[in-house]
Amino acid sequence: MDETPGSVSLFLRLGQAIFSSAALLLMSVGVEFFSYTAFCFLVTIMGLVIPWSCTLAMFNIYSAIFPRSLRHPGLIVIVAIGDMVLSILSLAAASASAGVVDLLLHLDGTHCPPKFCGRYQLSTTMAFFAWFLTAASSLLNLRLVASG
Repeated sequence: MDETPGSVSLFLRLGQAIFSSAALLLMSVGVEFFSYTAFCFLVTIMGLVIPWSCTLAMFNIYSAIFPRSLRHPGLIVIVAIGDMVLSILSLAAASASAGVVDLLLHLDGTHCPPKFCGRYQLSTTMAFFAWFLTAASSLLNLRLVASG
């Protein structure tokens, strides 16, 4: 979509997809996440970030292979707005999940077996990494909107 030096955008998109997939898989496979609303919110948002990032990564690969520029002002504005919205939602989901994990760890231990709490923590950490990359991508796209 954008022509940032060194294909930074492509690496950001791939990182978003990888960390979002990891957060989604760690939270949903073999763990009873549906008991807590914050975990359901995290799974929903990571489920939105994955196709968004993969689709835009494919556009980045396409624009790298074929020299035609896909840098249309209206398209970049839509991508920037989508990145901002997903960045805010990712931060909200990761923060809410971190709060629930912290609460479960400080309870007497009956609510969260060690196997589940470890996976909840790791999933939340991956969600924060995905948020960081989404926020960086959003800022790059805002720079493109402003420059062009």
